[in-house]
Amino acid sequence: MKSTPADLGNKIILITGGAQGIGGATAQLCAQRGAEVIITDIKSGTGEELAASLRAAGGKARFTPLDVRRHDDAQRVFHQVEARHGRLDVLICAAGVLHGAMLLPDAFPIELFDEVISVNVRGIFLCVKEALPLLEASGQGVVLLIGSGAGVLGGSSSVAYGTSKGAVNGMGLTLEQHLAPKGIRVNVICPGSIETELKLAQMREVAVARGEIFDPAEVSARLGDPEGVAALLAFLASDDARYVRRNIFTR
Repeated sequence: MKSTPADLGNKIILITGGAQGIGGATAQLCAQRGAEVIITDIKSGTGEELAASLRAAGGKARFTPLDVRRHDDAQRVFHQVEARHGRLDVLICAAGVLHGAMLLPDAFPIELFDEVISVNVRGIFLCVKEALPLLEASGQGVVLLIGSGAGVLGGSSSVAYGTSKGAVNGMGLTLEQHLAPKGIRVNVICPGSIETELKLAQMREVAVARGEIFDPAEVSARLGDPEGVAALLAFLASDDARYVRRNIFTR
């Protein structure tokens, strides 16, 4: 018997890094399942195009630019959500960067390290900080953080990326403890090797550093699809996942 997809009707879902990759695939699937999706990203053209395509397909979606590194930008976006909806049901933090693959600490530019931490860690904190009153207003808020096996189960090609994702894991565990009494569920999702712009760029950097040939077709054949992770995120955003706790790892 064919299973029924988790219903997201009437859910207000905001996705950072939602213009492409895992965030983009999740925005598409959540809209298809009835959610009103707020796509945020620094890539305005790509984000606007995705939102328009979802609306053309009958979904409810809009794009608003967001630089997660900036507190004032996060305040602006969540104030807009409050004015329009008065609540937020699901916050999905998918914005992330990876820089400095294969660089040892003595060769790693400090500003590059700071940039990765600013997006991958501080950006999540700022968004959760501003979203918290809206998630409480939902009565059944959900926070989904995109982590990684890097910094949790093993290392990374980038000392900054591995460090940042270890911090995301720690933040998720801590948020779970603090937000559960408020009726807000927190999950950290740790994707494996997924075919995203970030992953392909990282693999290209590693190949160049090793003097190897980078073959996009061969690499793509070994990677998972963003849609696979999106299916998990859409489930976790639903009420069907209300008993799921803590970290989840994917291929």
